[in-house]
Amino acid sequence: MPTPHIAAEQGDIAPAVLLPGDPRRAERIAAQLMPDARLVSEVRGNGVYTGEVDGRPLTVMASGMGMPSLGIYANELFSHYDVQRIVRVGTAGGLSPAVGVGDVVVALGAHTDSAMNERRIPGIRFSAVASYPLVAAAVAADGDAPGLHVAPVVSRDHFYGNPPEQIRALADYGTLAVEMEAAGLYAIAAEYGREALAVLTISDHLLDPSGDFSPEEREQNFQRSLRMGLAAAHA
Repeated sequence: MPTPHIAAEQGDIAPAVLLPGDPRRAERIAAQLMPDARLVSEVRGNGVYTGEVDGRPLTVMASGMGMPSLGIYANELFSHYDVQRIVRVGTAGGLSPAVGVGDVVVALGAHTDSAMNERRIPGIRFSAVASYPLVAAAVAADGDAPGLHVAPVVSRDHFYGNPPEQIRALADYGTLAVEMEAAGLYAIAAEYGREALAVLTISDHLLDPSGDFSPEEREQNFQRSLRMGLAAAHA
């Protein structure tokens, strides 16, 4: 039966879900990958599209921005619709000299300043990590192309106000990018015993904003991470 935030019926949502942040991007991805996709829900203007890619079922929908929004959808997808894997395909900000605008980061793990994961296991600081089979599938789909990184990211509650000293410390510890959802997604997948991954295009850089993508460039340079995300979703 439908949930408070997804009006789809049982069977309307595929076992694999691609989850960008923006509802308009979700609509464009669905149209590109599945021209005959069905619109199975549009609660709060968030379209949910289900179809097939190369004969395999796929659902595309948006998470919204931040872990609270993503957490609502991920919980309902895993618990009510028996989704087996969710792949976030989105953008992130570079925070290390090791990564450049236009690069793709496969998020092996996700640090966070959010309290959302602290309460999961009393006395333990939960480590939010990706599902390795999805990591391997995403990387294999890209071959040996330059500009691909498999590394930790940081998921923050606040879009603005990244403390410079914190950014430097994270970069020193091998963290390459900042975004707002992966840590929540990985934790929820672990809670349900399911799989999750975030494949992120670096669209801007905290150390040098001169080369940041325009809105048009964000769309044009999104195809690489989409191809990798699709490979992970159907691994």
